[in-house]
Amino acid sequence: MCKHILNAQVAIRSPCCRQWFDCAECHAEKTDHDLKGSTEMIFACKKCKKCFRKDMETFEESDEYCPHCDNHFLLEAVEPQARLEVEGEDIRKDSRMIRDERVKQKEMPTVWDDEGEAVRLG
Repeated sequence: MCKHILNAQVAIRSPCCRQWFDCAECHAEKTDHDLKGSTEMIFACKKCKKCFRKDMETFEESDEYCPHCDNHFLLEAVEPQARLEVEGEDIRKDSRMIRDERVKQKEMPTVWDDEGEAVRLG
């Protein structure tokens, strides 16, 4: 599973080391050499698990689909986005982590508060 492209539909066999990768960044992380360019690419569909070749010189719109299962493998890449979240339960289920700052919290009286008792005694 590729951590760079979330919706990778095919794995690509690199022509230089003949190993399978989901993207060029995965190849760069796992190997110590540069990716070799080629006009003929070998793909493995992640839906039907079958391999097929495509010639990139004569690539057409109809070549964007797996020839075995018609899975559309040429999609716009969805990359992970960084976001800041609070770890915890789903807020819709448990809202104890949220405190409304608009509502003044009343301080609880302590044992040492004598003013309240003095007023009652008169």
